[in-house]
Amino acid sequence: MIRYLGGRLVTMAWTLVAISVIVFVIIQLPPGDYLTSYIAELQAQGESVSGDRIAFLREEYGLDRPLWEQYLVWASGLVQGDLGYSFEYNQPVADIVGERMPMTILLNAATILFVYLVSFPIGIYSATHQYSWADHGLSFVGFLGLATPNFLLALILLYLANVWFGTSIGGLMAPEFIDEPWSLAKAGSVLSHLWVPVLVIGTAGTAGMIRRLRANLLDELNRQYVVTARAKGLTESRLLLKYPLRMALNPFVADLGTLLPQIVSGSVIISAVMSLPTTGPMLLASLRSQDMYLAGSFLMFLAVLTVVGMFVSDVLLALLDPRIRLGKSTPR
Repeated sequence: MIRYLGGRLVTMAWTLVAISVIVFVIIQLPPGDYLTSYIAELQAQGESVSGDRIAFLREEYGLDRPLWEQYLVWASGLVQGDLGYSFEYNQPVADIVGERMPMTILLNAATILFVYLVSFPIGIYSATHQYSWADHGLSFVGFLGLATPNFLLALILLYLANVWFGTSIGGLMAPEFIDEPWSLAKAGSVLSHLWVPVLVIGTAGTAGMIRRLRANLLDELNRQYVVTARAKGLTESRLLLKYPLRMALNPFVADLGTLLPQIVSGSVIISAVMSLPTTGPMLLASLRSQDMYLAGSFLMFLAVLTVVGMFVSDVLLALLDPRIRLGKSTPR
């Protein structure tokens, strides 16, 4: 086990190095850089930009250095915990991300909780009542959830929330609470706005998870060990929880690798449509403006969460399923 963990940690380190190179190269691929976009914006506003000022800004932002040197400066800062300085916001990246992180974590953690709480009971019931009217009805609703575009559902729910409940359209709180300190009224406003994006973002995930859990559980229920357990007199509820459901959970434990970055990144398109103060639109804007430190550091943060999540899911899978072995395969 110790050798396995050590090997995985070394692999994680090299994986992050490779990802950092790929992220930096992809950000640099479009023609120009942040300064090019900034100068074009100034010229569009009628301001003239002299060659001396361009040279000063390029030196100020460190864009006059070779690409390999820019990468080393950025990567060495990441190792030391320095995410860099955002060109566009004129603030440290850590401060910019930190402002949006609480709402991002709240929104996506609530969405993940909603998905699991809704999909697991429905998926289990649908699998244990195969081809019943309830199974067909739930399957139909699940297909509707998969087929409905999230942005369209967002627009519909925003309108209904405003008409039926008087909830202000967009955002995660009423406009009067945006710059106010936290209070019970502000928390209540957040909760009254939270259900719309949670329902929108979680619809497709809930429908997909119901289908996956139903398929996995049906596959396990038809195995020989289930027939043997029934023959020994195990009740259906105890049999379901002890064997088939436990084996059917493997794909969902493996999903931990994607859940951790999802909590931070959120749904970019839905956040933009609903004007949510999360990190998704910020990441999209930084990629458009080629804000190297903001976009690159945030993508690396997501990469770290992904790698750590994969590591945790692998260990949990080995503990959950005795058929999985961490070392070399034993001879039969």
